[in-house]
Amino acid sequence: MFVWSKRIVIGLLAAFVILLGLFLIQSTGAASSNLKMHTTRWITLNYTGLVIWVFVWMIDQARVRGKNVWFWLVPFLFAPLPVLMLFVLYLQRKLQA
Repeated sequence: MFVWSKRIVIGLLAAFVILLGLFLIQSTGAASSNLKMHTTRWITLNYTGLVIWVFVWMIDQARVRGKNVWFWLVPFLFAPLPVLMLFVLYLQRKLQA
């Protein structure tokens, strides 16, 4: 992969660990609503990480095939799964000679 580098991976993992630590420190553990808040934060953190990872994969695939991926960024932020499916179909279409 062209896009992934050690600095990117270490930076993303460090950000994940720091945010997770912040979420754990902020929870008091006494009320039942804290579990809901912690769970919501955990799901949001994981979803955000997944979206970033998938878009970096899209950048890598577009670069390998010589396509422009930045056109896909805004739609991807609003609906990641459908845009990902359309992007894969776009990359798989046959080239015209």
